[in-house]
Amino acid sequence: MNTFHIALKESKLYFATPAAYIVGAMFLALTGVFFVFDITAPFAEASVRGIVDWASFFIIFLAPLLTMKLLAEEQKLGTLELLLTSPVRDWEVVIGKYIASLLILLAIVAVTLYYVLLLYVFGEPDTGPILSGYLGLILYGAAALGIGMLGSSISSNQIVSAVVGIAILLMLSYVHLIGGIVTGLASSILDGMSMNQHIADFSRGVIDTSSVVFFLSLAAVFIFLTIRSLETRRWR
Repeated sequence: MNTFHIALKESKLYFATPAAYIVGAMFLALTGVFFVFDITAPFAEASVRGIVDWASFFIIFLAPLLTMKLLAEEQKLGTLELLLTSPVRDWEVVIGKYIASLLILLAIVAVTLYYVLLLYVFGEPDTGPILSGYLGLILYGAAALGIGMLGSSISSNQIVSAVVGIAILLMLSYVHLIGGIVTGLASSILDGMSMNQHIADFSRGVIDTSSVVFFLSLAAVFIFLTIRSLETRRWR
């Protein structure tokens, strides 16, 4: 119940501040620009592969911007200590705030369905890859928000929190490039750790169970690390 109240409170704060709208508008504008480039290119396909690819790239920056204030601002204002000493468990605080950030991300992604509508109006896209592509994008965003939450718990400075989240996301998204340099088992491990490699299957219309588990596990691990980060504050 505490988790629900925290999620509701944070969701209202998101929609009451202009920052979320500005970040969301930037995301939609950028994805819209590259959507136009994709559909106007020679031999363009009526698919969302371009939208998913570019949207996942922008989520690397969007997710930390959405989560950077959730814990960092409370640390800066000194209200986090009051929250942690209240009859609310650490995991309820983290998950409540995480759910709020996930809801705002889903709202932003949902608006991009306008581009999908245009595809159906002017073309004949295959519905299967569209559904799998958006599923992959949501899972990618869920994992990215978990990483952003950890960044927000590390520092009371929102900029530092965002930079930490972006750095981790960039590393986990493009670690497969290192895999292209090395060979053998190390290459396979690095490819398996890459968020971009896993979302590529979804954008092609393939729902791989291992990729679903990967993103959900990644989100769970970083949420757990965020909870542990908050728990250490009780001993400071």
